[in-house]
Amino acid sequence: MTVLGILGGSGVYEIAGLQNAQWRRVESPFGKTSDEFLFGELDGQALVFVPRHGRGHFHSPTSINYRANIDALKRVGVTDILSLSACGSLREDLPPGHFMIVDQFIDRTFAREKSFFGEGLVAHVSMAQPTCNRLAHAVHECAKEAGFPIRLGGTYIAMEGPQFSSLAESNLYRSWGCDVIGMTNMPEAKLAREAEICYVTVAMVTDFDCWHPDHDHVQVTDIVRVLLDNAERAKTLVAMMAPRLKAHRPAPCPSGCDRALEHALITSPSARSPEMVKKLSAVAGRVLG
Repeated sequence: MTVLGILGGSGVYEIAGLQNAQWRRVESPFGKTSDEFLFGELDGQALVFVPRHGRGHFHSPTSINYRANIDALKRVGVTDILSLSACGSLREDLPPGHFMIVDQFIDRTFAREKSFFGEGLVAHVSMAQPTCNRLAHAVHECAKEAGFPIRLGGTYIAMEGPQFSSLAESNLYRSWGCDVIGMTNMPEAKLAREAEICYVTVAMVTDFDCWHPDHDHVQVTDIVRVLLDNAERAKTLVAMMAPRLKAHRPAPCPSGCDRALEHALITSPSARSPEMVKKLSAVAGRVLG
């Protein structure tokens, strides 16, 4: 059964039009999730929405409990995650109001728990292709049908925050070939991979990062307006994605997302911590037996 998980970033705090909608707290051994989860259906497709920063936006990018969010999504049966994330642009041809479907990440965060695994049960998953190609093309097709300006593929650099980049940092990231910059998609994408959940990010550009010569002339009201416009278009994408997933989800995933742990566990069965095995019952239950 396909269950679509939506991780809503800045400006996306709810999903309208859900049938049988219900907010409910989901418990996780990794702590408290960002907020209650919103359960419901869109055109018969089961959907679970998570306001990443909490309703009212009270979590900073660093204080979000990414492990609890992903673990809880796995526990309620989510198979596919669409991450909606506001970001800054590092390219002239990605102006505010444009979307980009991310296919690569550079992780510059440093103050977050980045793995479900650790002492007592060690695992190493591949992040060579960190997003689901099937989901990426599905989102791209929906955006084109809706007439939204969107680019398929690009690199998202995740910074710790909560401060924005210095000019020197912004220019450095541009020299690395990064396309957009944000604060929330790492370690989120890494954890989704460890949990064997298909994951894709739609980066929604609100402004140019400070490298742009006209950046200082942009008013906060302009950024907020773009943020709200982006959020409305993101909700349209969700409404279009739901029936498409229900009708066209192959199993197993052609990208191998749902088999990421197949050869990832390093700790021998006799040396595994019983406490860790219990804690990982949702994330790694398929391979732990």
